[in-house]
Amino acid sequence: MDTHPTDLRRIDLNLLVSLDALLAECNVTRAAERLHVSQPALSAQLAKLRQIFGDPLLLPAETGRGMTPTARALALGAPLRSALKDLEAVVCHQPSFDPFADVRTFQIAVNDNAMTVIGLPLIEKLAAHAGPGVRIAFRTPEVALIASQMERGEVDLLIATERLVPGNMKTRPLIDGRFVMAQRKGHPRGTGPLDLDAYCTLQHVLVAEIGGRLSGYVDEALDKLGRRRNVVLSVEKFMLVPEILRNSDYVCTLPATLITRFAGALDMFELPYDDKGFRLGMAWHPRNHADPAVSWLRDLVLRLVQG
Repeated sequence: MDTHPTDLRRIDLNLLVSLDALLAECNVTRAAERLHVSQPALSAQLAKLRQIFGDPLLLPAETGRGMTPTARALALGAPLRSALKDLEAVVCHQPSFDPFADVRTFQIAVNDNAMTVIGLPLIEKLAAHAGPGVRIAFRTPEVALIASQMERGEVDLLIATERLVPGNMKTRPLIDGRFVMAQRKGHPRGTGPLDLDAYCTLQHVLVAEIGGRLSGYVDEALDKLGRRRNVVLSVEKFMLVPEILRNSDYVCTLPATLITRFAGALDMFELPYDDKGFRLGMAWHPRNHADPAVSWLRDLVLRLVQG
């Protein structure tokens, strides 16, 4: 025998479909009609099946009409039919996702700005939109690794400023935001409008996307104006800033949406220069574009953003 019965790589699936029809009909002509092939073609397939299984499978009936299955063929019938039905179910299955019944852990890479503007509302609203089987793990995106992490399926969704999104991902804009300057209630500066000189002189807290830096997006904008502000403290997390400002005379330039959460303790002021703002978007790998679970997560984020 050239072919071992368990060597599936060398068996044409169509041959098993033909065998199922032959066992059901016990007649080559009727089986050929059922399969919409010619009788000679089906006879040739039966010859290959006999070689594969090392058994005649079907023998001419003593009555001269039709064929009689061998013991081996009878033993093959039920498991073959079951296997073909299971395979058909696999091929025809349309994946779905029920957030209240299914179990899924989503990995979301989110930078600090996006975490405060989008991540926190997502955490607050998740219980109303999903059951206990849905969990979310937030992580900080690493610029050098995020593309490969998304490609390997380690990150389902990236929510960040546009400049952090790898170029080969599917994207959707979420929010066009603006920055404002925040200070504590009762700050000695008072509550008058800002001018550029005063703004640059104040003691600033910087939230740096890359830890350890003492300049960032705002400083790039000021540099184009030939100005420099007085950065005295750098932190990596926006959420640290309200507590720092409440207990000092420092100021910080932050997304307006964050400051509104702390309106009882902080005042905010328009910046004294033309700030271009920022855009937050979400990105996902093309491999997840049709994943119903990731699609549900994207739709949920969009609904939260749109209110």
